Amino acid sequence: MSPQINADSRPALATHVRLQHDGVRQQWVVQAPERLFVLDDVAHAVLSRCGNGLTVAEIADQLGIEFDAPADEIRGDVLELLQDLADKGIVHDQRA
Repeated sequence: MSPQINADSRPALATHVRLQHDGVRQQWVVQAPERLFVLDDVAHAVLSRCGNGLTVAEIADQLGIEFDAPADEIRGDVLELLQDLADKGIVHDQRA
């Protein structure tokens, strides 16, 4: 079972995972062993901030400013996305 991601978590990509721009698809992807996740703009905006020591709450605050949306609403979406990726072994909490 993966660790629970919460507002105080400091998410980072797992060591075996890479965030990269796929020139063929002209999209951002997450590459993991034998898996590839094609990202939409929101997922890329979240994952590009992972690993910089930011908490989930700080990431949501930044996205709220960038997308002119309430951070409280964004926080739920960010938590859901990151928990799903944590369950798949793509991200982890740097605090753990």
